[in-house]
Amino acid sequence: MSVGMKTITLRTLVRDPLLVKRLTRRGTRVQVTDRGRPLWFISSADREYSEEEEADKAAIETMFEEMLQEPVSPLNLSKTIKENRH
Repeated sequence: MSVGMKTITLRTLVRDPLLVKRLTRRGTRVQVTDRGRPLWFISSADREYSEEEEADKAAIETMFEEMLQEPVSPLNLSKTIKENRH
């Protein structure tokens, strides 16, 4: 049974991880923010997901699978950044 969602800061997560444990254990989904911007969602491993959430998860998995099938870029990002620093 889901109890909704609670938003906490990254600082709160680091200082009081047991709060997140208590919240997720009772079914609450926790959004962690850093400087006001969403960073992570944390939920119980045995949480039941809505059909929409399941569809989102499946779409993300498909996108990752497709990206992993693409050829690796011949460009070296670190080298490119170093060469173009002013």
